Amino acid sequence: MNIYVGNLSYEVTDEELRDAFARFGQVASANVIKDRQTGRSKGFGFVEMPTQSEAQAAIAGLNGTELKGRTLNVSEARPRTERKGGGAGRGERR
Repeated sequence: MNIYVGNLSYEVTDEELRDAFARFGQVASANVIKDRQTGRSKGFGFVEMPTQSEAQAAIAGLNGTELKGRTLNVSEARPRTERKGGGAGRGERR
């Protein structure tokens, strides 16, 4: 199950995120999302846990708790919706 983790401190690393979830079970991956240009954290991340029951326990156990001074928002990640290309922006007027 993919888990969304919001309101992360900008100092939290992938490893620290993994460690926070590991006490609830196996963590397949833990990624803090970073800005492509600056490399700075965007303040949220995703954790993948292969077992549904462990993932639900982690969500219940960590949502509303504090990590590095910030209260975490933890929930089941929603699937990404397909983004429609804007098409505009070529400087053409019609």
